[in-house]
Amino acid sequence: MQRSRFRLSLLFSGLVLGGFVLTVSLPGLTADKITASYSLFERSISVNALETYARTGEIGRDLAPYIRFAPPELRVNIRDALLARADVDAVAISQFLYTPQGEALLQRLGQAIQLGSGRSGYLGLRSALILAAADEAEGLTLLNVLRYFPTETVRLDFNQTLRMAQELQGLIRDNNQAVATIENQSLLEAQDNGELISPLKNLSELGDSSWDVTSLNLRDGDRTPPWGYSFGIDLYLPRPAQSAPIVVISHGLGSNRESFQYLAEHLASHGFAVIVPEHAGSSARHMEALLRGRAQEIARPREFIDRPLDVSFALNSLEKQAITDRQLRDRLNFDRVGVIGQSFGGYTALSLGGATINFPELERRCGITQQNRSWNVSLFLQCRALELANSISESQLDFRDARVQGVIALNPIGSALFGQEGYGKIDVPVMMVSGGADTVAPPIAEQIPPFAWLEVPERYFVLLKQATHFSVIGSSAQDSVALPPSIIGPNPDLAQSYVKALSLAFLQTHIVGDDEFAQYLNAAYAQEMSRDPISLFLVQGLIDGVPAPDSLANHHL
Repeated sequence: MQRSRFRLSLLFSGLVLGGFVLTVSLPGLTADKITASYSLFERSISVNALETYARTGEIGRDLAPYIRFAPPELRVNIRDALLARADVDAVAISQFLYTPQGEALLQRLGQAIQLGSGRSGYLGLRSALILAAADEAEGLTLLNVLRYFPTETVRLDFNQTLRMAQELQGLIRDNNQAVATIENQSLLEAQDNGELISPLKNLSELGDSSWDVTSLNLRDGDRTPPWGYSFGIDLYLPRPAQSAPIVVISHGLGSNRESFQYLAEHLASHGFAVIVPEHAGSSARHMEALLRGRAQEIARPREFIDRPLDVSFALNSLEKQAITDRQLRDRLNFDRVGVIGQSFGGYTALSLGGATINFPELERRCGITQQNRSWNVSLFLQCRALELANSISESQLDFRDARVQGVIALNPIGSALFGQEGYGKIDVPVMMVSGGADTVAPPIAEQIPPFAWLEVPERYFVLLKQATHFSVIGSSAQDSVALPPSIIGPNPDLAQSYVKALSLAFLQTHIVGDDEFAQYLNAAYAQEMSRDPISLFLVQGLIDGVPAPDSLANHHL
């Protein structure tokens, strides 16, 4: 879903989902006693036996029948997983669990982890998670969550757990198959591209221009009257600059203007004026307010409107200012604008390129049954937009900005928001960048089928095979929680160098109109640039062998 506070949702879901994988093979997670039910059969196991196994490896008599269900590779990790501690305080996790997104995850898990009476255990899970996080001695571990479960018996519905595990395994399998398909297609396209013209420039290196950075506070008086709507922007202005093309960078949920400073500086050094707005309703500051109890949810539904309006208003404001301000006069070219966005910012960029919210598709994908069977974390956020359905007209759904000539979407969300119809309305060149190990916005749901829905001829799918949702996000001084490498992914500097190079090639080709850079936008260049430990692939044609648009709704994502 900045690299710190919003990660609460990931730490929470990772902790509990990790426990689910264990309970599939080892249904011994409980407070005093766990009763595992399977069809007409039930069997109980004590938490003490589970704790003894976790701490010493000793398998008690009542635990032994379950161990044999665990695959060998899972047994190796079970003990560590039971005792692994998530460094999240009680206030932070409490604030998250009372948001609509937290509620949705708890409801999902409560289907399988139930109270002793057999009712949904989601309220017990919330209580146990908060109490475990407040325990200074043991902290938030799977084992400690079970100790704090508020009933003597936790009932584990083995049928539900197995079904969920099968769905999760199916998601992983299908995602891996789709990634492999893209890899193979990219290698074939590389052969068709022929030999590269050599030598090519290293587009990940800084250019020759220096730049100035100016921070501005903007106020849109037409939004949320009577006080208006305020947000900040950073403007990176190359010098000397004469009618510089413009790039807007839209950060993701819980990020800020510093998250893509590396990319803004890179583009400014190559002669682009870069505008980086901070979306007030979904920024790191908003996450801080959430954790301190001053905000009620991760992002209000209104944020689906405010984000694209932020970008257009920033462009409008600077365009007006450039008429009278000698510092800006003749230095910005508002006819050549590109937008780059990551995650929620990917939605922002795509909507400015012409994609429109599709409420019928969103309603179909966000029904209770669909959400309760989904492992696509981003869907919980997308479904919040349904609350706008009765308060916004069809004309207000069109955020297309005619100044925008191309968009780059990094790990974007939007499969349910836009659907095939919404994606089909995009009328500018698109580059879609996907992390093969992204579990927040899985490629199989959020990027690969939507890429097939695009109807523009100038489209590029970029796969960073081993990258996660966070690999392309730069560090920020506002980070307060360090993410473990397994969540960030291997060598984020390498992932970010790919983004710098390919963004520059795309923008020079489709925003500036410099045909020299078109030779970098092909599979052969990606193959030449690819380095371990993150393999890089690029495809331009339709991706075969992935779920068709009509079957995506039946794919439990």
